[in-house]
Amino acid sequence: MPSSPACEQVTVRHLLAEVHFLHAVSSAALDALAEAATCQRYAQGATIFLEGDPTAGMYLVEQGVVKISRVSLEGREYIMHLPERGDTFNDVSTLDGGPNPAHATAHTDVVLWRIDRDTVQRLARAYPDLTWALIEDLAGRTRQMVTLLHDLAMRSVRGRLARLLLQEAESRDSDVVQRLLTQEEMAARLGTVREMVGRTLRGLANDGLIEFDRHRIVILNPQRLAEEAEI
Repeated sequence: MPSSPACEQVTVRHLLAEVHFLHAVSSAALDALAEAATCQRYAQGATIFLEGDPTAGMYLVEQGVVKISRVSLEGREYIMHLPERGDTFNDVSTLDGGPNPAHATAHTDVVLWRIDRDTVQRLARAYPDLTWALIEDLAGRTRQMVTLLHDLAMRSVRGRLARLLLQEAESRDSDVVQRLLTQEEMAARLGTVREMVGRTLRGLANDGLIEFDRHRIVILNPQRLAEEAEI
């Protein structure tokens, strides 16, 4: 269960200003969102909400990493997203009022801010610029899903893994990818199995594209890795 410490509202106000799709939203709208947000903390491994339950509202990550995933009938997990500081999640069910579309788990210890659906709906009516920002964000997420479906259907595991490594490096503005994801979790992101990820990583290392150890993966040849990401 989450704890609800006395978090400062000024913290979430600054955090909201970092959210990419809220950059053009008025200060009044951000102030209203900050006032409505409630702080929650979860320890690593704790369940934040379950797929299929009534919408839990929209969440904003202040600290840590959250795992958004779905599990097949056979028990195989697929990791859809790993929101970090400044990312929101569960936007879809907040906007359409349907059940949570996936599981949310604390991948590390996390500090989150939650805004319930009724509040988001009320503020969207009051601030049209917020409404448009939410629409653009939802459209962007749809575009990402189209890209993901294309990758799963058209690219090899080696190509998908190369793309994942480049995306992780780009998100940190570095050629070094910290080993936040295990090989099993990489497999869950890529729609394959751990053994295939291990063989593919070794293949990329043998070809001089990367080097890896227990703690990090270093991209040695970004251009060739980018070429692999298109295969």
